[in-house]
Amino acid sequence: MTSTDPGPAATRRGTEFADLTRVIKQHGLLDRRRRSYAAKFAVNAILLVGGWTAFFVLGSSWWQVATAVFLALVHTQLAFIGHDAGHKQIFASRRGNDIVGHVHAGLVGMSYGWWIGKHNRHHANPNHEDEDPDIQISVLAFTSDQAAAKRGVLRWLTRYQAALFFPLLLAEGVALHVSGVKAVLRREVKAVRLEGALLAAHVVGYLAAVFWVLSPVQALVFIAVHQGLWGVYMGCSFAPNHKGMPTVSAGQRLDFLRKQVLTSRNVRGGRVVDFLLGGLNYQIEHHLFPNMPRVNLRRAQPLVQQFCAHNGIPYSQTSALGSYRQVLSHLHAIGAPLRQAKGH
Repeated sequence: MTSTDPGPAATRRGTEFADLTRVIKQHGLLDRRRRSYAAKFAVNAILLVGGWTAFFVLGSSWWQVATAVFLALVHTQLAFIGHDAGHKQIFASRRGNDIVGHVHAGLVGMSYGWWIGKHNRHHANPNHEDEDPDIQISVLAFTSDQAAAKRGVLRWLTRYQAALFFPLLLAEGVALHVSGVKAVLRREVKAVRLEGALLAAHVVGYLAAVFWVLSPVQALVFIAVHQGLWGVYMGCSFAPNHKGMPTVSAGQRLDFLRKQVLTSRNVRGGRVVDFLLGGLNYQIEHHLFPNMPRVNLRRAQPLVQQFCAHNGIPYSQTSALGSYRQVLSHLHAIGAPLRQAKGH
């Protein structure tokens, strides 16, 4: 990626985002959409209650594997609401959003405060090799330098990371739980007591229900399927957005508009894709306007794309399958030198 020099050009580029913001505001796309979120709350509540009701009604049965799959989908939808609350998309006040965020994070067993801090760092510097925590993952390498620095088992994983990518996502759910617990124990979140209580209530309630209703073997299978597929769904929702897109190294200078657009990828699709990916398929628009209500992203997309085309800014958009193909191709290419070195 080419650096941006300061001076008059940088000033002009600074005004570009202001121009785009005016267009977005003229269409009312930053206005709160409380009715839309009220509908999402209601649907998610019905799905969650329905899923756990089915769990208790079925009792000790191997049909509970299907319940685990269903609840993995529901928990991801709940996490999407927590994501929106963290960006203040739902209410104008921080307090209202934080209440919704803490509740939804507690339902799925995540630390809201830990996630907000991590995700805000990502938004501030997407795909920055030194400052984006989302591309600083021990078991994966997204740049040649990261791959070369791997040692031991991590080096072996990097060699075959494209083939191992989806299997590794099976552990993502557990990793989210563990990271949240660590953040609370280390007092890295503001609401330590609240988050500690929510995480403890989730773990105790979840395990008590599963082992009370199911046999030990069934319980372990249920947990593996539920948590594994939740991790896969979460990973498949977030991975297409930036993985395989250009990275930014130390010293490179980009204005806000280009920093967000050039490192992000949209996923084409209709309203089914919007629902399944929680609006994250409009990643470019979301990164430019993080507090834009999810339902407005679809309307903003053609405006942003047209603006980028007018100003000569590359705008990346592909199909869902195309996005995963690009991610896997990039991971495969990054691991290639390590595979070749092994061959010698």
